[in-house]
Amino acid sequence: MNIRFSLRPFLVLLICSLMSFQSCKEKREIAQVDDAGQIDDKENGFVEIFDGKSLDGWKGNTTYWSVKDGKLVGEVTPSTLLKKNTFIIWEGGEPENFELKAEFKITKNGNSGINYRSELLDSVPYALRGYQADIDGQNRYTGQNYEERKRTTLAYRGEKAIITSQENPQLKGSLSANVKNNAWQNREVIASLGNSDSLKTKINEEGWNECHLVINGNKLQHYINGILMSDVIDNDSINRKSSGLIGVQVHVGPPMKVEYRNIRLKKL
Repeated sequence: MNIRFSLRPFLVLLICSLMSFQSCKEKREIAQVDDAGQIDDKENGFVEIFDGKSLDGWKGNTTYWSVKDGKLVGEVTPSTLLKKNTFIIWEGGEPENFELKAEFKITKNGNSGINYRSELLDSVPYALRGYQADIDGQNRYTGQNYEERKRTTLAYRGEKAIITSQENPQLKGSLSANVKNNAWQNREVIASLGNSDSLKTKINEEGWNECHLVINGNKLQHYINGILMSDVIDNDSINRKSSGLIGVQVHVGPPMKVEYRNIRLKKL
């Protein structure tokens, strides 16, 4: 009797079963972000700051912002094209050190972002100046750290960077003069978090993703789907902010739609 021969069907069946189990496991893991159910992070100290039913606690232009099917929706149509970026702003305070989690879904032509430690502009309605976790539908910028209306790009996706002040900060115009090619010039990349294009493959282009911000002192970390995409150490004592408003953006450009859900905050 050939024992090796008799075991072959059993081994084939076992391998197929294991492959099927792994495939199901992977599908379940992907589905965790696609699942529309509520996430319970209360045991970890997170608190929901969007109730999924109304815009209570948020302030913005309702031409662009609404609640649909439990989601915070920002939408620009052909008849409502923007001349300036606009935000919906959380009215619950100006957190200093915190973690924020939110799931997002954006159309291909969309451009959005989550602002934090930001300030409201007097000259433009519902406009914020400050740090932004960048999000766009083509994932050219998703995950990077961009400072809206100020120092511009602080860290591209895949970078860990140290930020310092410009020379002669007391001189008028020194801040804008230190921005070239939409990036702050006093930034030093001290480590790689991975190739930008490789990290891009970890971002779902058509479905839901999770953004997780860890903001503590001068350390600003942006995660997408659990992967660190950018890491800033802000040593610029002249221009950095230690606290401020939280808001989400719809950007000037073609018609677009962005959806947010399960927006949770934990103060550190």
